[in-house]
Amino acid sequence: MRALPLILALGLMLFAPRPAAADRAGDFAYYVLSLSWSPTWCALEGRSRGAAQCAPGAGHGWVLHGLWPQHRRGWPAYCDTPHRAPSRAMVRGMADIMGSTTLARHQWRKHGTCSGLSARAYFDLSRRAYAAVVRPAVLRKLDSPVTLPAAVVEAAFLRANPGWQAAMLTTTCRRGRIQEARLCLTKDLAPRPCGPDVARDCALQDALLAPVR
Repeated sequence: MRALPLILALGLMLFAPRPAAADRAGDFAYYVLSLSWSPTWCALEGRSRGAAQCAPGAGHGWVLHGLWPQHRRGWPAYCDTPHRAPSRAMVRGMADIMGSTTLARHQWRKHGTCSGLSARAYFDLSRRAYAAVVRPAVLRKLDSPVTLPAAVVEAAFLRANPGWQAAMLTTTCRRGRIQEARLCLTKDLAPRPCGPDVARDCALQDALLAPVR
């Protein structure tokens, strides 16, 4: 009878679910380049925070939200990395395309650590990816808010970037507004089809697109 508790304990150890393996830096399939429409973020939260990104005349349109390592399904986050955190100068240096140093620092912690790169190399790669995208000029020319099918924004990106295909790009909405354009890229930054968990286009026919201020 004394052996029964031991047998039960061993059985629980053998059949208990094992914890998921920790995300490993550099172990991913491709990148998602996420571009955020700054007027949407400012309207929904940034302006109430007094974010400098949202100040009148700041002129931000599509800003870099992040360059995200992606598995074929799902994504790694907050990986252990041997590399140092970015310096203040590094994150300040990303504010021109990301809108704020806070976002740059957060993107390194959550996504950059999973890239397998140093902070400097990750930010340099992010800037290269952002610079390689032609952001549709027509969307910056709005002088008042408009409502339109979200598919129109995706079509504008496809026209501005010959060689892209619809399967490589997805648009997202938040609270009835155009939120982000997300492009899927190989590790060498070549456009590639998105995985099924990324390709979830906003289907709104009357999404609000506010103008750049």
